[in-house]
Amino acid sequence: MSTINLLPWREERRAAKKKQFLSVLGLTAVLAIGTFGLVHMYFDKLIENQSSRNAYIESEIKALDSKIEQIKELEKEKSSLIARMRAIETLQTSRPLVVHLFDELVTTMPEGIYLDEIVQKDEVLTITGSAQSNARVSNFMRNLESSEWLTGATLEVIEYKDKKADRSNAFTLKVNQIPIQVEEGDEGV
Repeated sequence: MSTINLLPWREERRAAKKKQFLSVLGLTAVLAIGTFGLVHMYFDKLIENQSSRNAYIESEIKALDSKIEQIKELEKEKSSLIARMRAIETLQTSRPLVVHLFDELVTTMPEGIYLDEIVQKDEVLTITGSAQSNARVSNFMRNLESSEWLTGATLEVIEYKDKKADRSNAFTLKVNQIPIQVEEGDEGV
């Protein structure tokens, strides 16, 4: 005789496949969540490392900015010191200039000229005085022009003054002082 299996074998097989499918689905979900978690942790660690690098770079930038400010202050001090040094050099080189100036005035001044006032503004001398004649003033101007320390003598005013016994010509003239050439040396740094 033949045996007939009346048991619901298809449903058992369907239930077994469903159970197998759900277990594979669950395992896949666990693996996916685990992989997602690991990837998330990996990228968090990368972000954390980059953030610490950025913080280090920012702290170094702040340190360099403060050093740059110090360098700028030192540059300002350096330029002011160089300016002072140049001023001192100019004063040192122009110190004998006053002596030469008065020496030139004495040697170029002919007889009969009397100086009342000498005013210096920058390199321009304004000389006020009196002379016995106009010829002596023009002789004085020629002598000033031939001087190695003075140049460009120009007569501003000449007036005839007749005081009782003293007849004289009051004059004002301007003359340029030849500047001393300062040799350019090292700027110190």
